[in-house]
Amino acid sequence: MLVLRLLNVVAPAYFLCISLVTFVLQIFLFIPSMFRDPSTTPLFSPALLHGALFLFLSANALGNYVLVIQNSPEDLGKGLNLGKGAEVVADWLDGSRSLGSALPSTHFCRLCARVTQRHDHHCFFTGNCIGSRNMRNFIMFCLYTSLACLNSLVAGMAYISAALSMSFANPLAFLTLLPHSISQFFSGALLSSEMFVILMLYLWLGIGLACAGFCCHQMLLILHGQTRYQVRKGMVVRARPWRENLQEVFGKRWLLGLLIPVLNVGSDYRSQKEK
Repeated sequence: MLVLRLLNVVAPAYFLCISLVTFVLQIFLFIPSMFRDPSTTPLFSPALLHGALFLFLSANALGNYVLVIQNSPEDLGKGLNLGKGAEVVADWLDGSRSLGSALPSTHFCRLCARVTQRHDHHCFFTGNCIGSRNMRNFIMFCLYTSLACLNSLVAGMAYISAALSMSFANPLAFLTLLPHSISQFFSGALLSSEMFVILMLYLWLGIGLACAGFCCHQMLLILHGQTRYQVRKGMVVRARPWRENLQEVFGKRWLLGLLIPVLNVGSDYRSQKEK
C-alpha cells in the first residue's frame, strides 16, 4: 500500500515533467529549426501550422487532464446510506457491506478513500479514480496525449534527420537509431542535446502507443456498456444499444468535447441523479 501511495504521487509529477520537456523542445528547438529564413517565411508556413497544431493538441491534453483531477468521482457514502467516514472504510474493506446497500458497480478505492459509482479503475498518472463524472475527460486526455506524442515524434525525427544528415525512409533506421546513437555518444561523435532528443523519441513512441491502445480498449468497453471493474469482477450488465452507451459517457454535446476541454455533461447518470 505504501508503494502504491508513493506511485500515486510520483506518476503525476513524472507526467507533468515529460509534458514540460516536450513543450520546451517543440517551441524552442523543433519549430525554430523549421524556419530557414524567418524574414521570407510566409504567414501560413509549415512551421507555424505545426506549432498551432501542437498547441491545440497540448491544450486539449492538459485541459482534460486537469478536468479529470478536478471532477473526482463522487463519494456515495452519504447518498447511499452507507455510513460515514471510518464506518464506510471498515465495512468495504472487510466485505461486510451487503450487495443491496450500494448501486451496481460501486467500489471503494483504498487510495482515494471514497466509494464511487460506475468505478472503472484508479489512474496513477492523474492520482484519481476514473468513474461516471470524469470518464469522457479521461478518454479525451488519452486521445490527445497520443496525438501530441505522435506530433512530437514526427517533429523530433525531422530535427534529428537534419541534424545528423540521416534518412528515415528505411523503417529499420528508427529501430537501429538508439544503439547506433549510444555508441556515437560515448565515442564523442554525438552531442548530449542530440542524444537527449533521440531518447525522447522512443519515450514519445511508447507513451503514444500506450495511450492510443488504452483509449481504443476503453472505447470498446463503453460500446458494450461495461467498465474495467465490471469485467474484472465478472458482472453481468444489461444489454443496450451502443448509441445509448456512448451518450451516457460522452453526453449530447460530444462534438464540443472533441474540440475543447469541457465537463462531462448530459449523461443519463446525471439526469437520473437530478430527478
